[in-house]
Amino acid sequence: MFLVNKFVSGVLDNLSNNHPSEFTPSRPPPPRRPLVHTEQNESEEEMQFRQVFRNIAGDDMEVSPEELKNILNKVLSRCSDLKTDGFSLDSCRSMVQVMDSDNTGKLDFHDFKHLWNNIKKWQEIYKSYDTDRSGLISADELPNAFRAAGFPLSDQLFRMVISRYKDDNGNMDFDNFISCLVRLDSMCHIFKALDPDGNGKFKVDIKEWLQLTM
Repeated sequence: MFLVNKFVSGVLDNLSNNHPSEFTPSRPPPPRRPLVHTEQNESEEEMQFRQVFRNIAGDDMEVSPEELKNILNKVLSRCSDLKTDGFSLDSCRSMVQVMDSDNTGKLDFHDFKHLWNNIKKWQEIYKSYDTDRSGLISADELPNAFRAAGFPLSDQLFRMVISRYKDDNGNMDFDNFISCLVRLDSMCHIFKALDPDGNGKFKVDIKEWLQLTM
């Protein structure tokens, strides 16, 4: 938990020491609408995606961390150009934690679609900054990759990220890259919500801070 809290604190410090406009997290998902309205206005692609999700998630139309792990690793197994050991259960628990908008401990279709769209976008960035086509992003390639994803990290936060997500050789594989970006993206959204004036500062009491760092 100390590492998680230190990471969160580092992200918030990084954000507060830079102009908020420098950071461009993912666009938040559109407001939820009644299911009937949503299904009636979906494109053919969206309907197909919903059917695939229904087949994966089952009758409850929600994905647990274990199910998310199986889904992502099945997709990764088809990507020979990405170096990865596969998403761990802990990584998927973390992703569910930050993407679960209704606090059920699972991802519904709305949450999963938002996560999936982000992963596809970040996958393209990962590939474009893997300049030596090793399937990994090296430490010297990572700063520009994070910047391209919308997160210009300070040297201090970058060192923190590297120490937590790198492998023994200082490289970052795909699953760790995605896990890191999911958390960075979530913290940026939290910061911007707490800083509506966009001045790079906000105040929280102890209860609010604990909610952020748990």
